[in-house]
Amino acid sequence: MEGGFSFPLGGDPEDLLRGLREFAEQQAASVHETQREQFATLTLNTAVELTGAALSQLQPSGTPDEQAIALRDAMRVLFPEAVALVSAARQGFMRTIGTCGCSAVCVTGGSIE
Repeated sequence: MEGGFSFPLGGDPEDLLRGLREFAEQQAASVHETQREQFATLTLNTAVELTGAALSQLQPSGTPDEQAIALRDAMRVLFPEAVALVSAARQGFMRTIGTCGCSAVCVTGGSIE
């Protein structure tokens, strides 16, 4: 064994490292996308809950048609406001938690790039 190093798994160690690095990057991208989808879903669900809570506080009067119009008018105002509020809160949360320069929060408390 003169001057050479035999890698026990066969192949070039640099090729193995490159493959592992590519695999890790693909996994990180997949996790990042999943987290983005989860945040979007949570944002919309929270907006729906906020809108529902606000609508439950209303006491519309009049005929059923007038009550329906009043509730629809309230939803036109409340839902977009709830979405904006929740989105802004989530964006602020992601920016303050992230330590890697990415917007998604990872399980280690940093972010995934």
